[in-house]
Amino acid sequence: MPEMPEVGDAAPDFELPSTQGKLRLSELTAAGKVILAFYREDNTPLCSSEVTVLKEDYELVRQLGAEVVAVSADSLDSHLDFAETLGGVPFPLVSDESLEATKAYGVLDDDSKRSRRAVFVIDKGGTILHAVPWFQPGNPSQYEDIFVALGFEV
Repeated sequence: MPEMPEVGDAAPDFELPSTQGKLRLSELTAAGKVILAFYREDNTPLCSSEVTVLKEDYELVRQLGAEVVAVSADSLDSHLDFAETLGGVPFPLVSDESLEATKAYGVLDDDSKRSRRAVFVIDKGGTILHAVPWFQPGNPSQYEDIFVALGFEV
């Protein structure tokens, strides 16, 4: 399995279906920074928390010139249902059923069926600024570090 890319590395590109149409990561990073959030599964408590905190702070993310992209191995139909359950999600939920992006970022879980929760902050141009290999939605310092990487003054 590929190693997880590190700070300073080029972010692996991918093109996958999302709740907002086909998404190519390099097109987003050409326009600005991206928070790339991998999560295990739709409609599970911790993953719902991960997506919800990013939804709640989405306006701040946009003010910092960034976009959020959330990725899991679930199908598009599952993502659409999940987004509806959360009352709508303003950013794309990417369906990585083939685990292409999950493997490229080295975040495949132990049973090799899903991604683990991990977050990458990618700079405009596609360089990784920050990586959280084992993201815990309830960990305030991990979450704060994501915003610091985007340029937020704490």
